[in-house]
Amino acid sequence: MSIRVLDIMEDTTVDGPGFRTSIYSAGCTHHCAGCHNPQSWDAGGGTEMTVEEIMTIIEGDPFAHVTFTGGDPMLQAEGFAELAQAIRSRTNKTIWCYTGYCFEALLHMPAQRRLLDLVDVLVDGPFVEAQRDTDLLFRGSANQRLIDVPRSLAEGSVVLWQRLG
Repeated sequence: MSIRVLDIMEDTTVDGPGFRTSIYSAGCTHHCAGCHNPQSWDAGGGTEMTVEEIMTIIEGDPFAHVTFTGGDPMLQAEGFAELAQAIRSRTNKTIWCYTGYCFEALLHMPAQRRLLDLVDVLVDGPFVEAQRDTDLLFRGSANQRLIDVPRSLAEGSVVLWQRLG
């Protein structure tokens, strides 16, 4: 299984708490006005990488957790689900995922739901330029939510992620 990747940023601190390895996926159909990464919209951009190639990078940094971003990783849900499964079985890293889709919609999309089941925190919703707020933690606009996925799935409704400490 492979994933079309624009870039992999190691030891970043902007895509979730602590040091993270962020995998930037190619392809986004949301085309949000004011997007900070419009070069990610092209699904044919970047480079095809196998899950094992990406895992080599992820496992190379034992201290960094993982973030899937883009583009929109949910457009390559099968590949990212396989990657998430490998991360779960071979490391103790947390997984954050950014998407322009809303959590509630993903629950009804089979491939995306499989990926959702493997994610710790989902940053959901499109970027809305009119709601842009540079003071928000780990997101760009006020409509976007930081969702604690395991708790939300267990409780049957959205539970927002709370930063500890």
